[in-house]
Amino acid sequence: MQTIALNTKSRPSTVLCGAGAAKQLDTILDGKDVFVVTDENVYGLYKDFIAENFGGAPVCVLPAGERHKNRRSLFTILDKMLQARLRRNSTLVAFGGGVVGDMGGLAASLYMRGIHAVQVPTTLLAQVDSSVGGKTAIDHRGVKNVIGTFYQPEYVVCDPLFLRTLPQRELKCGLGEIIKTGALDAKILDKLERNAERFFDFSFLEEITADCVRFKAGVVEKDECERSGLRKCLNMGHTTGHALELFYKRRSHGEYVLIGMLLESYIAEKFDICAHDYAEELRALIGKVLKRVPRFENIAEAAGLALYDKKNQGENEVSLILPAKRGEFAELRLTDEDYIGSVEEIAGGLA
Repeated sequence: MQTIALNTKSRPSTVLCGAGAAKQLDTILDGKDVFVVTDENVYGLYKDFIAENFGGAPVCVLPAGERHKNRRSLFTILDKMLQARLRRNSTLVAFGGGVVGDMGGLAASLYMRGIHAVQVPTTLLAQVDSSVGGKTAIDHRGVKNVIGTFYQPEYVVCDPLFLRTLPQRELKCGLGEIIKTGALDAKILDKLERNAERFFDFSFLEEITADCVRFKAGVVEKDECERSGLRKCLNMGHTTGHALELFYKRRSHGEYVLIGMLLESYIAEKFDICAHDYAEELRALIGKVLKRVPRFENIAEAAGLALYDKKNQGENEVSLILPAKRGEFAELRLTDEDYIGSVEEIAGGLA
């Protein structure tokens, strides 16, 4: 197990990463007034674990899935926190994937203007990305993560124990974020290329998860609230991925990140941000996880939703974080016409 410190201006956060991390929950939560947020899927798998590790704490069980990441679920959590008579020194434990983590973290930041929070991510995607760094949010009126806060958890507990109950599709979701991190960090990219046949090997996933967490912690320490622009790099693949996810819905977030990275690698080439050979390297890694690109009907309409992306600054422009060189990225701002036209052209050529 590795201990990774994340020191931000708002509050420090400690990430426990690796086998045995979950055993530290007894120490972390000892003597604390605990409230647990989870979803139906996770509760079905880990009901006994929750009972044994959270000392009979009240548990709020939410419907599972991105479509429930909304204000109704948020206020369900807040109502149950109030019913449980939580105080400012209480601790909310978000036990689940990225949706649970985002909503639980947001509820912790809002209740009594902020109580203690602990993230226990149970999916690969949440372990390598969403549980670390303090972003919390819900979706609203068809826009992803448009209502949220930056709120650092005191602890994040990433134990590969929880990955063993995941279907392969959920592992693919996490690999999307891992490959994204490789595009931002040359050492991680080298490791991914050396181990491309081990992507679904749990020992490799444990090792690469710690690498990704350490990289993200370094970025968040320098730009906790996305003020300097550095933290924007973590959104590579997400502008297009989020737009497609909002429009089509039928696939998972991580799969859309992979598709977004793939399409945006061609945009990077088209606008001379990235050399062809390097773009091909990244596409080869994506191809290890994403065997084929689906055919998207009405993709121009779907791409138009990228205009709601939080990185955008101009009224009719889309901001993209694109791979430039090994370990380097660049921001490209396109008019909505250039962006939508590029996505439509590239996707048509891949179908």
